[in-house]
Amino acid sequence: MSRLPLAASLLALSIALAGCGEDKKPEAPAQAAAPAAAPAAAPAPAQTAAIDPAAAKAVVGHYADLAAAVFGDALSAAQNLQKAVDALLANPSDATLKAAREAWIAARAPYMQSEVFRFGNPVVDDWEGQLNAWPLDEGLIDYVAADYQHALGNPGATANIIANPSIQVGEDKLDASTINGELLASLNELGGSEANVATGYHAIEFLLWGQDLNGSNPGAGNRPASDYLVGEGATGGHNERRREYLKAATALLVSDLQYMAGQWQAGVADNYRAKLEAEPAENGLRKMLFGMGSLSLGELAGERMKVALEANSTEDEQDCFSDNTHHAHFYDALGVRNVYLGEYKRIDGSLLSGPSLSSLVAKADAQADAALKADLDASQAALQKMVDSAEKDGVHFDQLIAADNTAGQQIVRDAIAGLVKQTAGIELAATKLGISDLNPDTADHQF
Repeated sequence: MSRLPLAASLLALSIALAGCGEDKKPEAPAQAAAPAAAPAAAPAPAQTAAIDPAAAKAVVGHYADLAAAVFGDALSAAQNLQKAVDALLANPSDATLKAAREAWIAARAPYMQSEVFRFGNPVVDDWEGQLNAWPLDEGLIDYVAADYQHALGNPGATANIIANPSIQVGEDKLDASTINGELLASLNELGGSEANVATGYHAIEFLLWGQDLNGSNPGAGNRPASDYLVGEGATGGHNERRREYLKAATALLVSDLQYMAGQWQAGVADNYRAKLEAEPAENGLRKMLFGMGSLSLGELAGERMKVALEANSTEDEQDCFSDNTHHAHFYDALGVRNVYLGEYKRIDGSLLSGPSLSSLVAKADAQADAALKADLDASQAALQKMVDSAEKDGVHFDQLIAADNTAGQQIVRDAIAGLVKQTAGIELAATKLGISDLNPDTADHQF
């Protein structure tokens, strides 16, 4: 993947106020993506203070503590979701469906704060797709509306696993008679299409909410609880298989999170944490800063907001079935802030804090540290406006990006601009620690 130097990216933003089309979505029209951020200077030549190796090692060790806590909370929340799903299947009703949906939304909060650990840590990045891949072609999984628009050229877009115990893809017929985690995992990227996503949070989200057929109008998916009834009153068809699918997908989510929580557990000789802590501390610091910058820039500002904004595309909204996207974006950014400050508020309300990147940067250059903390606060404030729009005003992300919603689009542009600016601060902080050429991932976007 080619990467544009960040200084050039920021200059392009301040002059052109426009972005290029996303390579994976050539049909998206190129429109203005974000407003001019205050022109940010290119990272200054490194003027580094000697970093205490013991202090750096302590920061990396605490980073691993943060990861263990976040993934542990994500696992606990997923287990709560699994209990709510079991209750729904035991007694399908409006009340048990509502509880399962609330448990899914609660499970997203800690998981999204884990995504900052993806970039730079292959054990996370190689694993993440099975849990959080999106957007997905719903027709692979279950029934869809008659006017359903799927990804062009996707051979599995209308496979409907729930309705069909065997699936024809080209010349191949696949046995889907027994729905379990192994089958579902094998169907991801079926036929070579990334839109074929059979597992993870978004497959479960679709099974709980159904399609959001409202476009840029108010409202989320509205699947009835009767889709999970068997016998009198049942709707949707093939309900036994739908029940099996939801149960298997949720169990697989829990299993996957158990694996990752184990990778960050302290005192395990051969897990990923042990390998990370055995590396030179500078390697760990680079991974921390690269993860922060890449999530801020290419992933959150680019893939998750810029793409949907440019195309006014509700299909490119992340939590599109539940209209929970405002929370997803907020907690992604919060994860970046957590890593820099060395703190994380756990789902039980306790605060985990310890040696931080901020403390290292402050010793090297107090002004650079203060500026980055201000940028992180500004980004959270911009994303809080997105949350307030949804929670207080009832105007969700899919409405904000509507072609005729100028004020709503500005909320999204302001959030993108804040993330771009904080990425410049992350690169500057890296130079202060003697880490040059950080090159956060742009995901081939220009800003």
